[in-house]
Amino acid sequence: MLYYALVFLVVALIAGFLGFGGVAFAAAGIAKILFFVFLLIFLVTLISHLLRGGAVRS
Repeated sequence: MLYYALVFLVVALIAGFLGFGGVAFAAAGIAKILFFVFLLIFLVTLISHLLRGGAVRS
């Protein structure tokens, strides 16, 4: 999901550079939504892992 957020961010930057403001605005909004969904899922899984007492392995 983070990959797709970065893809939409790059699309927004390229579209903004080329002058497509509407496309850039929409792509940036999608990138922001995907990033926050990723962050939420990451935090939920991190907290649930810590509450279960799981050891962090590398």
